[in-house]
Amino acid sequence: MGSLRGISVAIFAVQALLASVALVSAQGSTNGSRWQTLSGNAPFVIAHGGFSGIFAGSSFGAYSLALLTSVPNVIFWCDVQLTKDAAGICFPDVKLDNNSDIATIYQGQEKAYLVNGVSTKGWFSIDYTLKDLGNVILNQGVYSRPSRLDGNNYPIMTVQDTYTQFKPPGFWLNIQHDAFYAQHNLSMRNFVLSVTRNVNVTVDYISSPEVAFLQSIAPRFQNSTTKLVFRFLGQNDVELSTNQTYDSLLKNLTFIKTFASGIIVPKSYIWPVDANLYLLPSTSVVLDAHKEGLEVFASEFYNDVPFSFNYSYDPVAEYLKFVDNGNFAVDGVISDFPITPSAAIDCFAHLSKNASKQVDLLVISMNGASGDFPGCTDLAYSKAIEDGVDILDCPVQMTKDGTAICLSSINLIDSTTVAQSSFSNLTTTIPEIMQGSGIFTFNLSWSDIRNLTSVISSPQSAYRLFRNPRFRNAGNFLTLSEFLATAKNASSLQGVLISIENAPFLLEQGFDVTDAVLNALSEAGYDKQTAQTVMIQSSNSSVLVKLKSKTNYKLVFKVDEDIGGAQNATIDDIKRFASAVVISKDSVFPENTAYVTGVTTVVPRLQAANLSVYVQTFSNEFTSQAWDFFSDATVEINSYHVGGSINGVITDFPKTSDRYRRNRCLNKGNSTPGYMSPVQPGSLYQLITPAYLPPAEAPNPYLTEADVVEPPLPPVAAKSPTSSPPGTPAAPTSPNGQPKFATSIIVPLMAVLLAIFSLF
Repeated sequence: MGSLRGISVAIFAVQALLASVALVSAQGSTNGSRWQTLSGNAPFVIAHGGFSGIFAGSSFGAYSLALLTSVPNVIFWCDVQLTKDAAGICFPDVKLDNNSDIATIYQGQEKAYLVNGVSTKGWFSIDYTLKDLGNVILNQGVYSRPSRLDGNNYPIMTVQDTYTQFKPPGFWLNIQHDAFYAQHNLSMRNFVLSVTRNVNVTVDYISSPEVAFLQSIAPRFQNSTTKLVFRFLGQNDVELSTNQTYDSLLKNLTFIKTFASGIIVPKSYIWPVDANLYLLPSTSVVLDAHKEGLEVFASEFYNDVPFSFNYSYDPVAEYLKFVDNGNFAVDGVISDFPITPSAAIDCFAHLSKNASKQVDLLVISMNGASGDFPGCTDLAYSKAIEDGVDILDCPVQMTKDGTAICLSSINLIDSTTVAQSSFSNLTTTIPEIMQGSGIFTFNLSWSDIRNLTSVISSPQSAYRLFRNPRFRNAGNFLTLSEFLATAKNASSLQGVLISIENAPFLLEQGFDVTDAVLNALSEAGYDKQTAQTVMIQSSNSSVLVKLKSKTNYKLVFKVDEDIGGAQNATIDDIKRFASAVVISKDSVFPENTAYVTGVTTVVPRLQAANLSVYVQTFSNEFTSQAWDFFSDATVEINSYHVGGSINGVITDFPKTSDRYRRNRCLNKGNSTPGYMSPVQPGSLYQLITPAYLPPAEAPNPYLTEADVVEPPLPPVAAKSPTSSPPGTPAAPTSPNGQPKFATSIIVPLMAVLLAIFSLF
């Protein structure tokens, strides 16, 4: 298309910029293990329409970002459609209205055609010449993905322009609808043969789900380096030219080998899942195809679509299951997010669980491995230890009979089925603790609580993302003493973190949670050992001030709001009673509508005062992450650690963080590959054109002395009489939220390209 020719010089800059990245990532994959692919080489990464998980598929932005963030031999995937004048364009779908603004440009021109025997309405390329499509702009066709980048006015590109503009390391043409175009007197065969004869275009792979099409071109590619690949669709779908189901064709790979050198299969052909999205045993598809001399490419990899619960919402773990499972490896993966398989293959594959840590990043659990099991249960804690956590956490709550226990919330409704139990009548409202009503731990005895059924937390349930439903109610709760015994027996742990909240309120109810914690630690022998670090965390400075005078444990101040900075006097106050601070992710990289807008000075200023900075909460679910991190928890962790310089992560999926710090692509300096480089804060936001910008948000407030300094803790009150009505705590004599107070103490394509480079 003519509108792209003026930026050809910029594309040479792309190639030059990526040359060093390519060199280092190529070197990173030498790990001494032979790949179980057909060739014995590392699997290929095929960028499906470029980086189509962020930018419109097959757009200039998508292909540019794919080059920047992928392995050096990345292959560009182009879905070929034919125009009325037989030009081939790269476009994700046979219907143009699915991924462009054509319905606005050519209003009222919707038509209906038979596509694979099904009447389909929309705007089709067969009704428009290449010139007609010159003003049509690509947009994001998956409506759950960010659309704010659509204002960059990316034009539709021809097959030839896509190749010549980028000179990709590999180029893949997918011919999905040859039969449809043939019905309208357009020959996909002629187009493919003409483009492969073009000395300025190198086509490495041609795929199609139509047997007849591949058979028609196979003789022309017998002595060619271009490989033909048969694409399998749904197992019960019928292949048009043979009238056989794809499942039936899968049983005759010898026949496939007569016209193809490889196959594409949906990933479920290899690792099927049951009705509840749990993995079933792998099939023999890969091994069977390799026996026939066929390469196997797995498709349908998306970071932002729920996959098997076995992967704990971690897309890197899913890719590793296909390329590094000890039995077989696919020869390539087709992905909308090529950064993730690039890192999985080059940085994580064949990595021992006991591989050396490459960076100093503390991994602290959030209620144990609460992403996999109900929080603060024996199963969650065992899983966290198994997954390589450094610091095991226990949020301490007090029971009616004065037992200190580990539970994620003082409100039992948050983590148990108490509301469906005989204790549902204990519901009460305590504004000093929380808005709304709850059933609180101090209204039930430990024997009552330990017999309640646990419930796994699913913080992203509003997006229909639920955690490990098979174990939704598994595990037993622990007392603080039982937790400490578990931790002390785990030789891999560096220490424990005890969290104390609501201490002023509990004192007024007759519960001294601070002394209960100190007594439990002493009884467990933690005051007489140095093998494990003891951290005590609270958002109440009064708690930490009291502990400072009574113990040498490491004290951690939790900032319970998003902040944009901190006053010098405030930091000095924190230093008087704490050696570390916990802040939110937004306090490092502030966001607006899930786009990172910049970076604060909070971390460097706290660290300059010799305060360690731990950030929470790192979760695997893609909806918990800004778009900037490409729906990949590993990209987010890397950006906060390398880019944000944080000292530790607090996470409900410790396995992901522990694996990250052991990967072989860290500590490369200027030679770090693009897929292990931190995202530059605000770079994606800068690509949003004015018409698509979200409303501006007020910056997060500064942390002041009034937010930190508190009066001393009150003395413990006598407990309410046991005859008090169940569920009705004694009325506090004064507000007990422990109020805090101050004391003395349209963008040009060249500009878009440069902005994409600034992402890393």
